[in-house]
Amino acid sequence: MTDGLFESLDIAVLLPCYNEAATIGEVVAGFRAALPSARIYVYDNNSKDQTALRAALAGAIVVREPRQGKGHVVRRMFSDIDADIYLMADGDGTYAPADGPDLIRTLLTEGSDMVVGTRRGVTDDAGRRGHAFGNSVFNSLYKTIFGKDFTDIFSGYRAFSRRFAKSFPAMSGGFEIETEMSVHASVLKLPVTELALDYGRRPEGSHSKLSTFRDGAKILSMFAMLMKETQPFRFFCYLSGLTLGVSLVFMAPVLNEYFLTGLVTRMPTWVLAMALMMMALMIFSAGVILDSVARGRAEQKRFHYMSIAPTRDGIRSNAGPAPLPSEQAETLPAKQESRKRA
Repeated sequence: MTDGLFESLDIAVLLPCYNEAATIGEVVAGFRAALPSARIYVYDNNSKDQTALRAALAGAIVVREPRQGKGHVVRRMFSDIDADIYLMADGDGTYAPADGPDLIRTLLTEGSDMVVGTRRGVTDDAGRRGHAFGNSVFNSLYKTIFGKDFTDIFSGYRAFSRRFAKSFPAMSGGFEIETEMSVHASVLKLPVTELALDYGRRPEGSHSKLSTFRDGAKILSMFAMLMKETQPFRFFCYLSGLTLGVSLVFMAPVLNEYFLTGLVTRMPTWVLAMALMMMALMIFSAGVILDSVARGRAEQKRFHYMSIAPTRDGIRSNAGPAPLPSEQAETLPAKQESRKRA
């Protein structure tokens, strides 16, 4: 794979930014040097500094997204921009632009729909060790719930095929967008690859926008929501089991008294226990029904994904769908008649 192949690709570099004036100019210049033929977009998310100005002076196409949150920015970028390859990074200088060609090269050679640049040295900065611990916990939780496709679900340095970008629903609003991307790939069983890359430190004057507890709570909520949407049977089985357990706790002393004395003196407790048991059965039934609905939704997502032409050998396939057998049968006599005339 050579850089000459990159020139035949329509590559879009996507940089969501919020108050990154200290670094964005250097980041844009780095990507212009690493990928000269790429279009570089900076989506300014209500920055209060000179992020937009410095990005424009560095040669980027600057677009403003008024809805606050990285998820809103990513949804807008994937909707607005049409390209063969999408390369997404942060504007804070922690990801090296020189690694961008490696991500794209891996995407093409491996035939993947997404390549994630996993972060080496994420704990080198003492100020990020709390974030790193949270990353470790959430990555382990992800493997337990959704599978072992990823080891770093929060990396912001990713390359995407057009198929992925145009089939990804992007419902998240904030930093949980990377989690949603990973779940989308795991649920549809898309080809994905990880590439270990060095993770830099923020320069002086640049500050992280990630809140350990607030954004951690949002990500945990996203885990629960995505599990409910993609694995409803498992999700509602857990809820049903919990409700049944509470029911049995209330039921046990009443049954013990009944077997000893033949009387039920705690009638309200018995009614509550039975109500909880009925609720557990209803929750379980909901899980069974919604599991079939989730399977149908996954099939529809897969059909939509398959309807988008893939990028092969650096060139997007523009060929239309293959003709149906009936269409081939109808055109065969015409072809034979044409040959006879010739």
